[in-house]
Amino acid sequence: MTYQSLNPFNGELVDSFEPLGDVLLETKIATAQACFETWRHTSYARRAVIIARAGEILHSRADEFARIMTLEMGKRIGEARGEVEFSARIMAYYAKNAESFLAPVKLNPTNGEAHMESSPIGVIFCVEPWNFPYYQLARVAGPHLMAGNTLLVKHAGIVPQCAIAFEKLLIEAGAPMGLYTNLLISHEQSDHVVDDPRIKGVALTGSVAAGRSLASRAGQNLKVSSMELGGSDAFIVLEDADLDLTVPWAVWGRMYNTGQTCCAAKRFIVVASMADKFLERFRAALGALKPGDPMDEKTTLGPLSTEQALVDLLAQVDGAVAKGAKVVMGGKRIDRPGSFMAPTILTDIKPGNPAFREEFFGPVALFFRVKDEDEAIALANDSDFGLGGSVWTSDVARGKRVASRVETGMMFINNIDWTDAELPFGGIKDSGYGRELGDMGIQQFVNKKLVRTHAVKAPA
Repeated sequence: MTYQSLNPFNGELVDSFEPLGDVLLETKIATAQACFETWRHTSYARRAVIIARAGEILHSRADEFARIMTLEMGKRIGEARGEVEFSARIMAYYAKNAESFLAPVKLNPTNGEAHMESSPIGVIFCVEPWNFPYYQLARVAGPHLMAGNTLLVKHAGIVPQCAIAFEKLLIEAGAPMGLYTNLLISHEQSDHVVDDPRIKGVALTGSVAAGRSLASRAGQNLKVSSMELGGSDAFIVLEDADLDLTVPWAVWGRMYNTGQTCCAAKRFIVVASMADKFLERFRAALGALKPGDPMDEKTTLGPLSTEQALVDLLAQVDGAVAKGAKVVMGGKRIDRPGSFMAPTILTDIKPGNPAFREEFFGPVALFFRVKDEDEAIALANDSDFGLGGSVWTSDVARGKRVASRVETGMMFINNIDWTDAELPFGGIKDSGYGRELGDMGIQQFVNKKLVRTHAVKAPA
């Protein structure tokens, strides 16, 4: 596997890194295991000093961390800075709340006394994607390190400098050797890590194919796992929606991170009486975006993460058109240096079209016109994915009813604001299982032990 920083804005190679050899990999696994034997007995207060300090460093040097991210995967600098700040809040959140989240829970058996207590399980192997190079790391590091586990992390091949920077961050914050270890390893080595008996849990954020592969291997080894995979979120616009609120969120929901977000708005399902108005305004807003240097604060459209990502997305659009979809706007790369694609809207996507089932990871919006609320919900649920979704209506009570009927892990009413450390994140169906962030996120890799006291004689 290749680990290299290749700037998608201009195609320049920034740096490259050699994967670990097997001998050094073994040393790192052994060090993580040895660290766990000490860290598991470290008080929450002492753990919190390190994790909170990591958050403080992220906040104080947000520009420095953001520039690395923008250079490696093209995220617009303002968005990159926002991601660093969110990562800092996640670290602070778990430093503050972990002890209360994992405190013993008293039970009320018919006889005697009982409680549930939480304890760490060991070394956790995390495989993380490139699209949020720090946030993805913070949302495993914050909870699972505070829970008393240690982490081995394989980050994506295109963001090695972000991966290295995050490991250095923890060390600077005071982490002992082996607490958080970045692994520049191959896919084959990754399989060996999952198989290793010292590894007690596996977490992945990535594609459906990667999830099936890694979850299968974890299952063969009887190891607990969490899988946060793709999404094709519905953006449901009802006839009473306020378009002044809705359209800007539609643009943000599809175009944030140049559309390379698992929980992005991807399927725009609009009730017929509102469809033409929404489409006209949505198209105009997307058309106003200007490509440019993602390091420039004024740029409103950044490049895709790699040239291959652009080529694959263009092929996906061409395949959809070949099966009957129509291009309302875009559909092509932008004629300029860098991996830029024009914002695109596809319509007339029928169930037999591959696009009806696929996830489009980039600036491509799928537009569907439906008769009414019931048809909108039915279409939203006719998906292999179930990560997030949103509904837009002036009647919040109605929005809540719709949200309850959509089969997905997260639903938002008149917003798509998932950027809160307190909100559990995750989905169902092909979008995976398990939850990250919030109280639920820290429970994923801990042993829930029942302890019961009952003064009673054995049955005769």
